[in-house]
Amino acid sequence: MFRYTLSPLTHDRLSEAVELDRVCLGGIWTLEGYEREFHSPNSDLFTIVADVAHTSGAGDISGITDASGLDPSNLNKTCGNLVALGCLWAILDEAHITLLLVHPDHRRQGLGQQLLTRLLQSARSRGLAWATLEVSEKNTAALALYHKFGFETIGKRKAYYQKTGEDALILWLNGLQRGISILGDESNFNPLGAIG
Repeated sequence: MFRYTLSPLTHDRLSEAVELDRVCLGGIWTLEGYEREFHSPNSDLFTIVADVAHTSGAGDISGITDASGLDPSNLNKTCGNLVALGCLWAILDEAHITLLLVHPDHRRQGLGQQLLTRLLQSARSRGLAWATLEVSEKNTAALALYHKFGFETIGKRKAYYQKTGEDALILWLNGLQRGISILGDESNFNPLGAIG
């Protein structure tokens, strides 16, 4: 079992972010791109880090175990301890979610939901009114997550993904300031602490 911690991206983890991007997306953003986002006042970046030294069940995300059977000693050989990453851009009163990555060995453990929750809470705290994102129409797991949060499909971008030529669906979520029931009570959410 791993203990996961959600927190803002720190400068010392930028190279891990690039590697996670490579593993999940084939390398969309470069180190320079992540540097730019890190320093931009209009970008919020959050990470989930696995504590490989923690192997008991205490403090894990809702007691979820690592179903992949991943050997914790192998984490540093890929993306370090960084296992999930999310980014949003604040554009006028819109939150454009540009990234939501979870390492393949850590999927299906609720990490994407935790990260999306934190991104939407950040958008609310910035006073943004709605959120949008693009997602591959073939990514059924991501679509299920976004629909669970109330995102609706409003359009399609043809051949959006350059490497594969796949189309992307444009999703939209309105009413961030009215609150979203799945976000729960923000007073119970500790973005700098262990997920649980």
